[in-house]
Amino acid sequence: MKQPTTPLSVMYKLRSLMAASLAVWLAACTTPAPSPPAPAPTPPPAPVVRPTPPDLQPVAPSKPSHPISNARTPREYRVDAAKHLYQLNGARIFKGRMPPMLYAVGVLDVEVDKQGQVTRTYWVRAPGHAPEVMKEIEKTVRQAAPYPVPTHMSKVVYSDVWLWHKSGKFQLDTLTEGQD
Repeated sequence: MKQPTTPLSVMYKLRSLMAASLAVWLAACTTPAPSPPAPAPTPPPAPVVRPTPPDLQPVAPSKPSHPISNARTPREYRVDAAKHLYQLNGARIFKGRMPPMLYAVGVLDVEVDKQGQVTRTYWVRAPGHAPEVMKEIEKTVRQAAPYPVPTHMSKVVYSDVWLWHKSGKFQLDTLTEGQD
């Protein structure tokens, strides 16, 4: 048998239904309680530094070594010496063919020891009319030391012809571009 519904019982049911709905609605509106802060991340462990074996350690740049010549005769060495002089005096080299009339022409013997140092110079044909050119050539030769080390000779005496233009530029006969 079913119990009769009275307005008062309906009202109680409605009230409890409304209270339940309100509780559900309020629960949805509330913010959750703050959670405790997360622990800070731990830093990664420090890298392990192992000493580098001596044979693998970087090598400090060394002083540039002297150039080397494999020439076996003074005539062969003359080419290496001329290239060395040209490399150090690039701005002073006369470019192209020399004119027919030069300010000075001289032949100089140069003695180079086994370390590439100039030990002696000797004029075979001096441009006596231009003593300033003679001094400049001797200065240029001495300042170019050390020359390529003559590895196959204990010392070397080589000879070269200096072709001097009035501008102060020169060519060596060994590497000349010719003359008009």
